[in-house]
Amino acid sequence: MKKMMTLVFMLACAAPTAALAAGPSLPLDRANIDMSDTASLQRGAEHFFQYCIGCHSIQFKRYNRMGRDLGLTDDQLREQFIHTRDPSGDQTGVGELIKIAMKPDDAEEWFGQPAPDLSLTARLRGTDWIYTTLRSFYLDDSRPMGVNNAIFEAMSMPHVLWELQGWQANVGEDGNIKLEQVAEGKLTTEEYDEVVRDITNFLAYVADPVKMERHELGKWVLLFLAFFTFLAYLLKREYWRDVH
Repeated sequence: MKKMMTLVFMLACAAPTAALAAGPSLPLDRANIDMSDTASLQRGAEHFFQYCIGCHSIQFKRYNRMGRDLGLTDDQLREQFIHTRDPSGDQTGVGELIKIAMKPDDAEEWFGQPAPDLSLTARLRGTDWIYTTLRSFYLDDSRPMGVNNAIFEAMSMPHVLWELQGWQANVGEDGNIKLEQVAEGKLTTEEYDEVVRDITNFLAYVADPVKMERHELGKWVLLFLAFFTFLAYLLKREYWRDVH
């Protein structure tokens, strides 16, 4: 019993330390994505393959499966999305998994560690986390990349979308984070939020590609169960009619 009490006390003391180690952060904003919006998924895929695929793979997804789900032809995949080549030097086939050309050793030298695969990030972190993180970079001269992130402190990732968003600065005091725009980007705040929302939507699809099919099938399953319950009730009433 004493050992159990000691363990509980140690965990209680460690909890505040773990919270401090997580660093400052902002409340997560609602992503409000819509995985049934194919146009949004297509735009999100285009943005992801333009800005993110150089470092982040989605290796649990195949090009042709993505094309089938998003209404893209094989020719569109080859022209717009496939940027890697196989060992023989030919363009990666549409049936291959979506990997990156960057070698892990190079990534570790340039960024301190290889960039994580993002196949399951939406399920691990949540879409609100992705949406808010991509909007929360700010200038920080103390960091190797010159930027920090209010959601993921000390992130080694550069702000690859800076041309679109512009630059933010932390003007908060006493350790609080408050972001303020200090340099304009190519897009307005609303337009940039839509770009991030589309990327988030795409990563949500990558993490759970059959979600919409599952939900659609679920409707029919519930209708079947309701109909079957009605038939069972009629059968029960007919069976017990003579008994009463």
